[in-house]
Amino acid sequence: MDSPAKAWREYPQRYRLEAATCDDCSKVLYPPRLVCPKCGSKNFTTTVLPRAGKVITYTVVRVPPTGFTEETPLPIALVELDNGARVMVQIGDIADPEQLSIGMRVRLEFRRIQSDGEAGVIFYGHKAVRG
Repeated sequence: MDSPAKAWREYPQRYRLEAATCDDCSKVLYPPRLVCPKCGSKNFTTTVLPRAGKVITYTVVRVPPTGFTEETPLPIALVELDNGARVMVQIGDIADPEQLSIGMRVRLEFRRIQSDGEAGVIFYGHKAVRG
């Protein structure tokens, strides 16, 4: 479970889908890194990722971790966005995992991911939905 401090540090990536584009080789890094793994550069420009892409692969979690028990089964997908960046996200609108398919077009929507107890912090992020 994320701490409030960690969630706060991740706001740009988690809430605005901000990535880093290497100024030297144009590789898009999500989440942003301090050094480009492709060319070793430390020069980046902040980039907002597109909200559309396709499912590269997926899995269905049938015994979820604490905090996700009401979402069973829990489909998780690796989505390649239209600019080539890849993100791991929950699938938000498919009740039957048999409806998932590799290559399926999806779009990312901002939704509640998890809450920390009855009076705790609510964590938001992006989930993929058909589209």
